[in-house]
Amino acid sequence: MHPISRSAGAMTRLSVSLSLALAMLPLHAAEREPAQTLDTLVVTATAPSSPLHWVTDPRLPRQPVPASDGADYLKTVPGFSAIRNGGTNGDPVLRGMFGSRLNIVSNEGNLIGACPSRMDNPLSYIAPETFDRLTIIKGPQSVRWGAGASAGTVRFERDTPRFDAPGVDINASALVGSRNRNDQVLDLTAGASQGYVRVNGNRSEADDYKDGNGDVVPSRWRKWNSDVAVGWTPDADTVLELSAGTGDAIARYAGRGMDGAAFKRTSYAARFEKDNLPGAWDKLLANVYYNDADHVMDNYTLRTPNPDSSMPMPMAANVDRRTTGGRIASEWRWQDVAIVAGVDAQDSRHRSRSGMGRNTYRQQPWTTDARFETLGAFSELTLGEGTAQRWVGGLRIDRAEVTDERRTAGMMAMPDPTAGQQRREYLGSGFLRIERDLAPSLTWYAGVGHSERMPDYWELFSPDMGPMGAVNAFAALQPEKTTQLDLGLQYRSTRLNAWVSAYAGRLQDYILFTYFDGGMMGSMTQATNVDARIAGAEAGADILLGAHWKLGGSLAYAWGENRSDGTPLPQMPPLEARVSATWEADRWSVGALARAVAHQHRVADGQGNVVARDLGPSAGFATLALNASYRINDALLLSAGIDNVFDRAYSEHLNLAGSADFGFPADPVRINEPGRTAWMKVNYRY
Repeated sequence: MHPISRSAGAMTRLSVSLSLALAMLPLHAAEREPAQTLDTLVVTATAPSSPLHWVTDPRLPRQPVPASDGADYLKTVPGFSAIRNGGTNGDPVLRGMFGSRLNIVSNEGNLIGACPSRMDNPLSYIAPETFDRLTIIKGPQSVRWGAGASAGTVRFERDTPRFDAPGVDINASALVGSRNRNDQVLDLTAGASQGYVRVNGNRSEADDYKDGNGDVVPSRWRKWNSDVAVGWTPDADTVLELSAGTGDAIARYAGRGMDGAAFKRTSYAARFEKDNLPGAWDKLLANVYYNDADHVMDNYTLRTPNPDSSMPMPMAANVDRRTTGGRIASEWRWQDVAIVAGVDAQDSRHRSRSGMGRNTYRQQPWTTDARFETLGAFSELTLGEGTAQRWVGGLRIDRAEVTDERRTAGMMAMPDPTAGQQRREYLGSGFLRIERDLAPSLTWYAGVGHSERMPDYWELFSPDMGPMGAVNAFAALQPEKTTQLDLGLQYRSTRLNAWVSAYAGRLQDYILFTYFDGGMMGSMTQATNVDARIAGAEAGADILLGAHWKLGGSLAYAWGENRSDGTPLPQMPPLEARVSATWEADRWSVGALARAVAHQHRVADGQGNVVARDLGPSAGFATLALNASYRINDALLLSAGIDNVFDRAYSEHLNLAGSADFGFPADPVRINEPGRTAWMKVNYRY
C-alpha cells in the first residue's frame, strides 16, 4: 500500500469526526462576540478592491468547484487561466504570462516546486482554504514581494489572531461531490491576550472524472496538509510567531508521461511585527522561512508502464527543492506620505536522484544540479495617501546568482560544458502610478512598470538546447525585461460596481520554448530569447436590480506577438466572458453562471513554455452552472451547485496533450474538461 493511503484513511476518519463534532457545537452567542456572518453568495467572479489589487476570501464557496490547489481559485479573477495536468495542480497563467513571471507567496515565503517540467508547480503545495486572504497584484506594479514579478504577484496570507480574553475561533468546511470528491478543512485558534495557538489542516480527494462524452480522464488525486503556529502577543502592537507545517499528495496526470507519487512538503517559519513605533516610524516587519518540496514522479504507482512508450519499464525520479529566505521591512508615515523600505534574500538548491525498477531510486545518492541565490533591496513611496489624488512608486535592485552544479547533462549523461560555472546578474525594477478620485465613487489610474527577471530553473536547466550557437541554455539565456503600461477605471456605488483595466507591454529577451520531435527519446526543447509585445483588457460589472436580484459579468482578452519572428506569441488564452445572475433573500440565494470562450486562431504551433506548447487552433465553447446556498444561522452556511449543467464535451485552449499511456492518440489531443459535476459544501465559522 502506498504510504499516503494509510495516512489518508486515518485522516478521513478524523476529519469526519471533527465535522460531526463541529456541527453539534452549541452557539453561545450571548457569551462571546457575535460570529462573523458568512456571505451567502457563492463566488463566481471577483472584482478589484483598489487599482490593480484583488482581495478575496479563499474560504468562501466557489463555482465552478475548485480543485484542492490554488490555480482554480485564481480562475475566478478575470485574466487568469490554468494549464490542466489532470484533476489538480494546474499551472496558473495571468494575461498569457506563465511561470516565475508570476510571483507566488504563501505565509510570507516562497515554496518552489522541484519537477523539471513543473509537475509540482508552487500552487500544488498550497491549500487555499487554510489561509485568511488571497491578494493579487496585476502587472509589475509592486516591488515589495520579490524580483521578477512581471505578470503579477499572488499572496496567500494568514492574519494575526487577537484575543482580549481567553477564547477559541473555528473555521471549518466539508465538501462532497461527483467522482467521489471528498474534502475537509479545519482551522482552529485558541488564545488569550498574551498569545495564541493556531492549528489548521485539510485533506482532499477525488477519483478520475468523466468528460462530456462519458470518457474517463485520468485525474485522481489525494492530498493532505497540516500547519501549526504559536504566537506571543505581549501587547496590541507586537507579535512574535513560530510556525511549522507538512503535507503530501498523489496525483494522476492525463497529460504526462509520469504521475505524481509524492508531494512531500516541509515548512518552518518565524516572523516578528511591531506596530505604532515612535514618531513617523509606523511598523517593523521581519520574517524568515524554510520550505522543502520533496517530489516523486513515476510511471507505476498510478498507471501501468506502457511497453510502446519511451519508458517501457518501471521508472521513478525523486527531485527536491529546498528554499530558505527572509525579509525585513520598515514602514514610515508623515501625514499623507507613506514609505516602505526593506531587504530580502533567498537561497534555493535543487537536487535529484532516479532509478529503473520499482522504488530503486531510494537507494541512489542525491545529486545537486543547481543553486540560486538572490539578494534584493526595495522601497515604495505613496504621496497623497488618503487624499483624492495619490502617486505611488517604487524601486528595486537585485543581485541574482546561479551556479550550474551538474557534472553531466541530457538523457545520455554527456559531460556538462558549463559544470561549476556561475552566472551573476544585477536586475532593476520599478514602477510609478497615479490614482485619482474623480468623484467619491469614481477612480481612474495609470501606471508604468519595469521588471527584470533572471531565468528560472526550468528555463536554464530543463531545455535540451539553448539559443543558436550556445552550448546550452545556462550559458546564453539572457534576463527577461518587461516594460508595461497599466490603466483603468473603477466605479463603486450602492447598486453598481463596474471596472475596466487595460495594459500594453514590451518584452525584451522574452524566454520562449520551441518543441522538436526527438524520435524514441520523445520531444526535445530549445529555449531562446525573442522580443515580444503584449496587450489586453479586462472588465467587469455587478448591478443590483431591486431588493433581491444581482446581475454580474466580466470580460478578459489577452494578445501577444513575437516581434522577432513576426508570429503570434504562444500560450495566449482566448477571449472569455462570464455572466451571472443571483437571487438573494435573507438566508437564501440561488444563482446561475454562464461562461463563454471564443475560439483561438492566433497560435504558434510547437512553441510555448516548459509545461505546454500550442497544439493548434482551438474551438470556442459555452457552459452553464447553477448554485444555491442557505445560511442556517450566523455560523453555518450550506451551498450546493451543478457545474457544466448540459454535460458539454469541451477543452481549454491552454492545455496538455493526452498521454499515449492512457490511450490518447499519437497526434496531440487536448484534455477535455470535466462533464456534469454536482457538489455540496458546508462552512462553519465560530
